[in-house]
Amino acid sequence: MKVGIMGLPQAGKKTLFQVLTGSALHDVTGPPKPIPGTADIVDKRFDRLVALYQPKKETRARIDLVLLPKMEQESIAKGDIFRDINDVDVLCHVVRAFEDASIYHAAGSVDPLRDVEMVNAELLLHDQIFLEKRIERLETSLKKIKDERQAKELELLKRMLAHLENEQPLRLMELTEEQELLIRSYPFITRKELILVFNVAEDHHNDTALIESVSELCVAGKMEAMTVSAKVEAEIALLDSEAERQEFLQDLGISVPALEVLTRLCLKALGRISFFTVGKDEVRQWLVRLNASAPVAAGAIHTDLQKGFIRAEVIKYDELIALGSEAELKKAGKLYVQGKDYTVVDGDILNIRFNV
Repeated sequence: MKVGIMGLPQAGKKTLFQVLTGSALHDVTGPPKPIPGTADIVDKRFDRLVALYQPKKETRARIDLVLLPKMEQESIAKGDIFRDINDVDVLCHVVRAFEDASIYHAAGSVDPLRDVEMVNAELLLHDQIFLEKRIERLETSLKKIKDERQAKELELLKRMLAHLENEQPLRLMELTEEQELLIRSYPFITRKELILVFNVAEDHHNDTALIESVSELCVAGKMEAMTVSAKVEAEIALLDSEAERQEFLQDLGISVPALEVLTRLCLKALGRISFFTVGKDEVRQWLVRLNASAPVAAGAIHTDLQKGFIRAEVIKYDELIALGSEAELKKAGKLYVQGKDYTVVDGDILNIRFNV
């Protein structure tokens, strides 16, 4: 599962990508290409568990990222950018919301809402053009040979086209399992989950006015939104120690770092939750689909654990932190034994019993 970072030129995509992945990017010659990377999930629960168990090894979960080429008129006209976008599962649109006379804006001025609506319109238009061409081909084909599956597809695509013409992204449409299968291979961009990341100035990182101004737009378009100062986050990333980073955040009045908020939104958009395995040897964070069963979570650790699953011993994170140790949990009767039907909850700590 991949998160694509996209946006207009000079929005701060590259800086944010570098902060997330911890890697430096260098200018390269030749046509622009997507740049892959991975980012650690920032989760305070993981840090608390590491502090509690003091393991020999600590392993965070990670997200695959792709820095997409900037959206310019040339790449939009050629359609190259849309092929790159189609290859990711979730879109993270970085939107410029900071003023800086030394950094040009392609439109001549900084207007975050205008940029969001412009990019969204391009994505809608892409899907609309694809649908029009596909509908035309289906209608031609059905005139020659009657085919029940194609007839169903044509009916569905016409409904989808009408939806787009009403300026609504396809992710708002509820589809049945059969309908999902009919369009599974098609490159619909507006079906993807979309996160708006407004890149604000250093002194606006705690300003909620911008998010409030786009709240109705986000609800209507099923989008998530947040603010980040990529410049501030880059400065934090350069600090030598975690203590320095925490002091810097405290001085700025930031209780939850923007990168933690962003990774949470990415997981939500991907339909993923975290669970943990703990011990003196290793504390590890794992990702699994929302509403996954205990055997499926076991399979995320190793396929043998899923095949030979017997039961899961479950510790609730909040109860462990409140009581301070597994020994105290056992005394309180809060070590739960769950079977194959158990649905894993975000933050669960699992110990899988199996036999192969």
